[in-house]
Amino acid sequence: MKRLCETVGFLVFVQGAAGLLHEWLDWFSFFSVVQRVPFIGDYSLFACIVLVVAGAAVMIASDAVKE
Repeated sequence: MKRLCETVGFLVFVQGAAGLLHEWLDWFSFFSVVQRVPFIGDYSLFACIVLVVAGAAVMIASDAVKE
């Protein structure tokens, strides 16, 4: 269970980081899921920041999970 939480947290973190790179440098347009969600619209930068923070929080919180 701990490994699953770490993996999910890492994937969420990577999606947020790829979205930020796409917003700032126009890279990773094929990899970021945030740009493909139509209802986010103009809030994609905020959504990417939330994904980065949430991914980091899940990875940190996975230490509390017992195996």
